[in-house]
Amino acid sequence: MLACVLMCLLTLCTATNDCAARKKVVREKILYIPHDSRPIVTRQTTEILEKAGIQIVTPPEELLGNRENLGDPDLLWDWLNKNATKDLTAAVISSDALLYGSLVGSRKHDFDGDEILARTDLFAEFRRKHKKLPLYVFGSVMRTPRTGLASGYEEPDYYHYYGTNIFRLTELMDKQELEGLTPREIKEFNFLQRLIPTRAIEDWMGRREKNFSANKKLIDCARNKTFDYLLLGRDDNAPYSQTHNEGRKLSEYGRKLGTDKYLTTAGIDEIGLVLLTRAANEHAKTSPKVFVKYNWGRGARTIPSYSDEAIDTSIHAAITAAGATLTDDEADADFILAVNTNPSGETYEADNDINDGTSRDGTRFFVDMVEDYVDAGRKVIVADVAFANGSDNALMEQLRRRALLFKLNAYGGWNTPTNSSGFALSTGLLTPRMKDAAVDELLLRRYLDDWAYQANVRKIGAAQLNWIAGDGRYESLDDKRDAAADNCAMLLKAFARRNLPAFTGNDDIRVRFPWNRMFEADISIGNR
Repeated sequence: MLACVLMCLLTLCTATNDCAARKKVVREKILYIPHDSRPIVTRQTTEILEKAGIQIVTPPEELLGNRENLGDPDLLWDWLNKNATKDLTAAVISSDALLYGSLVGSRKHDFDGDEILARTDLFAEFRRKHKKLPLYVFGSVMRTPRTGLASGYEEPDYYHYYGTNIFRLTELMDKQELEGLTPREIKEFNFLQRLIPTRAIEDWMGRREKNFSANKKLIDCARNKTFDYLLLGRDDNAPYSQTHNEGRKLSEYGRKLGTDKYLTTAGIDEIGLVLLTRAANEHAKTSPKVFVKYNWGRGARTIPSYSDEAIDTSIHAAITAAGATLTDDEADADFILAVNTNPSGETYEADNDINDGTSRDGTRFFVDMVEDYVDAGRKVIVADVAFANGSDNALMEQLRRRALLFKLNAYGGWNTPTNSSGFALSTGLLTPRMKDAAVDELLLRRYLDDWAYQANVRKIGAAQLNWIAGDGRYESLDDKRDAAADNCAMLLKAFARRNLPAFTGNDDIRVRFPWNRMFEADISIGNR
């Protein structure tokens, strides 16, 4: 009888301890506010975290800004305060969304400077209410597109007409501060000042001054520990530009903080995922080691399109900001980040005729290197930055022929080179938490988007727009939107059947153009 009682007590204690242990297990749950509603910063980012077993809480799409609706920062603050629950393990927040409504809003808003600074004070109020919540904030240093066309109609209307001139003027202004101008450049500078309408340049520079002041105040928030980390991305820019000018001044302003609290780096659309990865790594108290290997030639010294710094500098910053550790010891690394650069150091556009799939200098060398790492059982991440706005077709063809496409941990080759490298890195760092099927699904998404659509189908689909009845063009599809999406889906299916394994379910591909333009597509496969 006594034995039975003791056995019951032992069973009860064991059950109680099991319950207590289960109660202590807190599933990772991160609140995430992206800077707009594009698929790459919403669904394509959150699915990476979800496949890594992390619950993500995001605002409804109607609260996120787009090209036409700049967003409402006050409504986003309301949403944040209502959804900052006690079970959160971190919050990763776009300052552009909470100060201006969205990333596009940061470029076109008419808010008073004092109103913007008052919103930055709300971060301190939020911190007082949530003292223990890890808070990671990312924002932009306003971009300087090279041309009106490159602005994608996301700048004030005058930029479409004077964008090239405004870029060149600020290029000369930045150069003048750093090293001075030649007599010929001084004449050009004076001519541009007369050419650009005063109202246009005053509006553009005035908005930049407000945003610059807000960014300084955000750095102060990092300094006084309102933020656990602040990452400012220098949106589309160049070695000499207004973005570079402001970026170097913000770097100096926050220099004493250290890179464990604050960084500014080239890029913008990838940095939400970079900070989400940091939040995950810090929660797990881990810092994966990354060894970076470049193609032969200029490699690390390449200054890619849309950037003001060497790609190696951007990659080092992304590794640090993601909570990982750069290592020079290849054998000790958890990941190999293989970076596909052109030996010449040039970055081309993916729709350039040179991107025809024919192997170039460096193609076979780079793929041999990747294959050697894969065969050695290493975790390989490929950052494909030889072309902007799409994959290197020659690289992808070689990876396909050697059956390497689905032996990688992660791949990125979309939009700007720093978008690609930062996104691929962050995805790869989270893959040890995922099942193999989940890793393959993420690779498939990148191959359909970066390789199939951006580097190939988009150009064909754009050329075929004239075949579709109604009003609409590449930048504003309007009446042609649904038909263009159906046509691109058909082209993607044909591409996938030729280039991707049958298991990928490439017969059920759907396409949407959520921003009413062909630049980005929301591609779905089956139920995904």
